[in-house]
Amino acid sequence: MEETLQGLQVGIDNMWLLVAAFLVMFMQPGFALVEAGFTRSKNTANILMKNLMDFSIGSILYWVIGFTIMYGDSIGGFIGTPDLFFMSDGFGDNYSDYADLFFQTVFAATAATIVSGAMAERTEFKAYLIFTIVITVIIYPISGHWTWGGGWLSQLGFHDFAGSSIVHSVGAWVGLAGASIIGPRIGKYGKDGKAKAIPGHNLAMGALGVFILWFGWFGFNPGSQLAAAGTDNAVAIGHIAVTTNLAAAAGAVTAMLVAWVRYKRPSLSISLNGALAGLVAITAGCDAVNPMGALFIGIIAGFILPFAVEFFDKILKVDDPVGAISVHGVGGAFGTLAVGLFSTSEGLLYGHGAKLLGIQAVGVLAFFAWAFGLGLVLFFILKKTNILRVSRRIEEEGLDVYEHGESAYN
Repeated sequence: MEETLQGLQVGIDNMWLLVAAFLVMFMQPGFALVEAGFTRSKNTANILMKNLMDFSIGSILYWVIGFTIMYGDSIGGFIGTPDLFFMSDGFGDNYSDYADLFFQTVFAATAATIVSGAMAERTEFKAYLIFTIVITVIIYPISGHWTWGGGWLSQLGFHDFAGSSIVHSVGAWVGLAGASIIGPRIGKYGKDGKAKAIPGHNLAMGALGVFILWFGWFGFNPGSQLAAAGTDNAVAIGHIAVTTNLAAAAGAVTAMLVAWVRYKRPSLSISLNGALAGLVAITAGCDAVNPMGALFIGIIAGFILPFAVEFFDKILKVDDPVGAISVHGVGGAFGTLAVGLFSTSEGLLYGHGAKLLGIQAVGVLAFFAWAFGLGLVLFFILKKTNILRVSRRIEEEGLDVYEHGESAYN
């Protein structure tokens, strides 16, 4: 009987991990639709192609070496011991090694695809393939090892349950480096230096993408419990689903209200990004905060979002067509810090001192320095080799026909 119950528990946990991974994989078309809808129709096929390839190439390379760099035996707390072509027929504690590999693969793909939105509408396709490889093999697995792989940050007590910083901020900071080096799209800034709006071509597509991402996030966050059997896991999964949903909803409502007051209109695009900001922010502490804390995290993330977009757009003059840096970078950094405030067991606001908040700040700075620093090196090299940005004619007429020989709309 004991053996039968143990087998049943392993089966339930393994199936939950795979179902959660399938939901996270479904986020890939969500990202594709958001990016395509928020950009111009002449670049739609290019956006969709990049999202297809970062998942496809990332899946192969993460299996080839990325997974072991992230989860192999630690070398000085910095990197896992690399091992090529991961093979296993065994189980970890309560799920198969291959189920774990697939779950981690779809997370790696999420980090890579965030960069696509920040650099949309002017990046050469071959350059995108190159930095997808670098992110999947080097940037994401090494920083992921610091935390989920048992590295130095996890030893400090850093808490990022499902990846506000590990996944989202890492992708965004690489995107910030790329957008800074590649420069803005033609026509984004006038001769007076003022930013001009370049509207996306299909907000219905963008809205559908956000709803798909919201749905997929219930694999991203509750799936990171990594188990479903037993009372404790059942309670935890339900708790995480509620905190995730409340933060997203609060982010959307707050961003709408800020836009209504600031721009005199309840902007759909800002509200959609507000929902995503809430989702990104709650991802680090969805297991550690209560529903009220999740609501406040979503409110703050939704409030910050429009101002972050303005800061990058108007002050730093970084052209981010879909707001990826503000949503995933700023939202992820805030959400990571928010664990140190709102964690019911260790947070400052619950009388537990500022120790965890300090550790979270160290993690935020470490991820920024790593991802942004390596991103600058990578994109500087690509720019110097003259393969980073398309020509003026291609950018003006659209990447679809020139890069891919076809259009999304015929």
